[in-house]
Amino acid sequence: MFVLFTSAMSVTRDIDQETQIVALLATADPDAFETVYRRYNGSMLRLCGSIVKNHATAEEIAQDTWVAVLTNISKFEGRSSLAGWIYSILVNKSRTRLKRDGRSISFDEHGDDGGLQAAFDGKGRWKNLPELWDELTPERIVAGRAVVAHIADAIETLPTAQRAVLILRSQKDLDPIEVCEILDITEGNMRVLLHRARLAMRKTLDDLQRP
Repeated sequence: MFVLFTSAMSVTRDIDQETQIVALLATADPDAFETVYRRYNGSMLRLCGSIVKNHATAEEIAQDTWVAVLTNISKFEGRSSLAGWIYSILVNKSRTRLKRDGRSISFDEHGDDGGLQAAFDGKGRWKNLPELWDELTPERIVAGRAVVAHIADAIETLPTAQRAVLILRSQKDLDPIEVCEILDITEGNMRVLLHRARLAMRKTLDDLQRP
């Protein structure tokens, strides 16, 4: 009961904080904008870059997205999270840019799902967790930084759809329904994409742990 109560309080706090930030953004408060910008801009660039395949274009679209956010923040009704709303604007602008350039993108991904059932249980959790270092030493701290760099590089090589779902669902912890709405995919497709991305990250970790 205590855990559930604490969890509910945490959710309420998050909602209250978001409401306050939205209200401050509507008054063009610079501190509120800096807070939101620092929280989301990096992942916005990664997501947009994976869609348009050009860093300079991704920066341009991200800037346009921020302008749209500040211009339309008074119209934000809270039907989704603020993050979900921002990423929806970003993805829509990315799609529009691709269309203007004579390109298109679909986040649907089909094919053999071999390995997914063996790796995850019915709730999407690992059946066998990756091996973890059991001791924390200076050498392993340094090695851990290298592992983070390898994981970041591995994320960059993921197919666009897998990378998008991993960023939105795992890194930014958006609700599954929001992720599906942003990318215009089914929940089943989202789970497959997320599992495939996690399998790729697991393989990267396993490869690094081999002698």
